[in-house]
Amino acid sequence: MNYTKKSKKVLSVILLFALIIPISILVTNKPLVYGQTNQTVSNADLLNVPAKKVHVGDIDIAYKMLGKGDPILLFNGASDNMNAWDPSFLKGISSNHTVIVFDSRGVGNTTAGSKPYSMQLLANDTAGLLDALNIDKADVFGYSLGSFIAQQFAVMYPEKTNSLILVASMCGGKDGINQPPEFIKLQYEIVNKSLNNVPISQEEMKSLVSASLGSGWIRLHPESLDIPANMTFQQMKPGLSPDTMNNQNNVGHSWTATNWSGACDELARIAKPTLVITGTDDNLYVPHDNSFKIVEKIPGAWLVQIKDAGHAVMDQYPVEFGKILQTFLSTISN
Repeated sequence: MNYTKKSKKVLSVILLFALIIPISILVTNKPLVYGQTNQTVSNADLLNVPAKKVHVGDIDIAYKMLGKGDPILLFNGASDNMNAWDPSFLKGISSNHTVIVFDSRGVGNTTAGSKPYSMQLLANDTAGLLDALNIDKADVFGYSLGSFIAQQFAVMYPEKTNSLILVASMCGGKDGINQPPEFIKLQYEIVNKSLNNVPISQEEMKSLVSASLGSGWIRLHPESLDIPANMTFQQMKPGLSPDTMNNQNNVGHSWTATNWSGACDELARIAKPTLVITGTDDNLYVPHDNSFKIVEKIPGAWLVQIKDAGHAVMDQYPVEFGKILQTFLSTISN
């Protein structure tokens, strides 16, 4: 079967986790404030930007900075390292912002440390990274699991948060709309196989890809389901340890559990400018109705739904996505 480059990219984001606005948008450049380099991302790739490391608490955090302007901090989705961001998306935002990407604890070139893994710990790691970079405050962007961490960071460190951009997100707890039980069961089965290096069946992979992309995208791009048989997670993510994968899975499910109050009320209290973006076909990973819950709670929050997009909305429409983000950032800066 044809296993396309696009299919590989989608597979890399799926395992662990219309207010349709016009996409012709004018972007207002901001004054240059921060930035260690004037290097922007060409369509070559983020791999060309040199990585650096800083020691924070019990770990060494690997990070990259690119562009010039006010800082924006990007939280990856589960299992991804800092090189996973789409180059065309980064090219747009690095034209007038200092973009900070980094490997989360235990991912890529960041060490795992010895402290018990939790959302609070990941937020603390990030605050330490900003302190080490002498950045007082940043726009905070999170995708999927990264959006949960971004919320935890904003709640714990509102003084370091200029604005909040949440993609494929939910505030968790009692206000969350959770995944269907059969999809939760499928994910746990996949994680268990992955932890034991057992191949994932082609049908299981198709179920995950379909859930990630959504029905609209698959109708437009049926080749997206041309995937190989008998892949293991280690083949797709050779740099991610089973322990880190398990840790991410556990904190993700603790966020979506209904036995706590969730972050929505706290986000409403700190009332940061907030942009929420979701795909209209994200019905399984983080059901898109969660986005309505967030904007109902946060005064003045923006909501953008992108048609024919699923949970992998950023990989599906990266250029359009970047223009939406630029519009939001230029508006709140005025």
